[in-house]
Amino acid sequence: MIKKLSLTSLLGIFLGIQVQAQDLLFPEMPGMVSYTYRNSFSKDLPATLDTLQAMGITDMEFSNLFGHTASDIKKELDKRGMHCSSFGVGYKDLMEKTATVAENAKTLGAEFVRVAWVPHEGKFTEETARQTIADFNTVGKVLREDYSLTFCYHNHGYEFEPHGDGTLFDLIIQETEPAYVSFEMDILWTFFPGADPAALLEKYGNRFKLMHMKDLRKGVVGNMSGGTPTENDVTLGTGQLDLPKIIGAAKKAGIQHFYIEDESPIYYQQVPKSIAYLRRLQK
Repeated sequence: MIKKLSLTSLLGIFLGIQVQAQDLLFPEMPGMVSYTYRNSFSKDLPATLDTLQAMGITDMEFSNLFGHTASDIKKELDKRGMHCSSFGVGYKDLMEKTATVAENAKTLGAEFVRVAWVPHEGKFTEETARQTIADFNTVGKVLREDYSLTFCYHNHGYEFEPHGDGTLFDLIIQETEPAYVSFEMDILWTFFPGADPAALLEKYGNRFKLMHMKDLRKGVVGNMSGGTPTENDVTLGTGQLDLPKIIGAAKKAGIQHFYIEDESPIYYQQVPKSIAYLRRLQK
């Protein structure tokens, strides 16, 4: 026999759901970086998008066209009700093929153009940092004024060399033009060299527009190399990072897009678990 619920009971259930949703720290579906599924995208882009769509992913950051045109990728995204919000490119292409980069970003429907590595040998130096600042200010202005795109730099760990009262990363943030240069925080590559992701978000606020969410295997000791074996990327919530604190600070800072990045060989096992972890986090 089916038990009928009174209006009062139904209202109580509804309000309970509402209160529960309000208590969640990350109720939304995260985005995904194409690099997580790089091997799969290289073999079959449409099938990989089908896999992501089935998980509920709609927001993508593409850092590779995987042999396709930007127009072809946009069509495949449109078929699935998905979109590309950020387009990642290499430093050389950013500086030498700015127009092509911008056109591809616009075709994809992206709002952001992102670079994740500054070419350098050995330790990252102040000289390299100052050249980077000049380059970013120049190209960021072109992307903003000519194409209405926002340029973001994705930190990678090596920029946290000490400098003055802070680090070279502080220098890059402080001496780039806020109107032309924004940032994508990779939380692993902030934590790995010894910095505090939440503190940086609190310090610089909306200079950070995008975020890569990832976690570092327990017991791994970081450094400023900008590299660690991919096996050290673990399911969110099982590693060393204080994700509730970081995500709370990111929400206050106004991060616009949160992307999962998992470089692990078993990303396909870890990603669904990471999504489940994020969506049950309490404030």
